[in-house]
Amino acid sequence: MPLIQLVLVLVVVGVILWVINSYIPMQSTIKKILNVVVVIVVIIWLLSVFGLIGNLSTIRIGK
Repeated sequence: MPLIQLVLVLVVVGVILWVINSYIPMQSTIKKILNVVVVIVVIIWLLSVFGLIGNLSTIRIGK
């Protein structure tokens, strides 16, 4: 994945999170949980993009 696409995806995710946090009325604990979940997903995605973990399609949750 080219570096420009990577940066573009991170900027879009950041802007979407900023819009959700700024303009959508939600309880602060729900916003914190949403932010943590998005950050964890982005970190896992980045690790996959850089090849530090395997392909995400091979990860299984549950049985």
